[in-house]
Amino acid sequence: MAYYDQVAEAAAFLEGRLGGLRAKIGIVLGSGLGAAADAVTDAVIVPYAEIPHFPRSTVEGHAGRIVAGALAGVPVAVMQGRVHFYEGYTPLEVTFPMRVLGALGLRAVVLTNAAGGIGAGYRVGQLVALADHINWMGWNPLTGPNEPRFGYRPGAGLRFFDMTEAYSKRLRALAAEAAKEEGFALEEGVYLATPGPNYETPAEIRAFRTLGATLVGMSTVPETLAARHMGIEVLGISCVTNLAAGLGATHLNHEEVHETGRQVENRLAGLLKRLAPKIAAQMGTES
Repeated sequence: MAYYDQVAEAAAFLEGRLGGLRAKIGIVLGSGLGAAADAVTDAVIVPYAEIPHFPRSTVEGHAGRIVAGALAGVPVAVMQGRVHFYEGYTPLEVTFPMRVLGALGLRAVVLTNAAGGIGAGYRVGQLVALADHINWMGWNPLTGPNEPRFGYRPGAGLRFFDMTEAYSKRLRALAAEAAKEEGFALEEGVYLATPGPNYETPAEIRAFRTLGATLVGMSTVPETLAARHMGIEVLGISCVTNLAAGLGATHLNHEEVHETGRQVENRLAGLLKRLAPKIAAQMGTES
């Protein structure tokens, strides 16, 4: 079965399971951040394993299920965990969930992740909005034949499309406003994505800093590329779960990443609850 048809089949299955819920906002929760889905009310939960062709999460801290319902009264579809290239999935498989969310009619998506902090002054547990990214993965999920049918929004689905504003300025402004209301400042940074699974060397971190990166991780960029290809607005939020290699006093490990994520979950949930109505109101003013 062709990739587009697999996406369509998975989307049709989810539409049936969600009972008419029409979410316009999607949220992807990264390592250790999955409990933010607990803020969703009237939730319908669908494990990835039940969705046709859907890849399954294998990493600790990724529950591997769709949680759909209302967040502060706004219909949302939340991915509680994602899959990664380092798990052995192909680029098309890594971006399959985002393609399915696009097929469900999403207009905006919030991509969260656990990231190593490179920027001077970053603190463990800090939330940072992404202003831009650097693709250091060595691959692009859009390589191969273009599928214009993924252009669910006007002007989308193009082979060559603009990435000047990969992360929506207006969504970043709304996120900063929501963070201020929650009592903290939301700085902006540049996320550099590596393929993983190993953490970076201190020399690599020095090189990444020279390139302008302030955050480093192993996800998000493929999903952003797929979302922008479909005309979906993207907001990226990193949780600084550790200082990058050579910048802290301890060796890096996934347990630290997971634990820091757990400590920040409530702050992230509060931010998302403030943010969802603002995004919905903004989209409601458009045709």
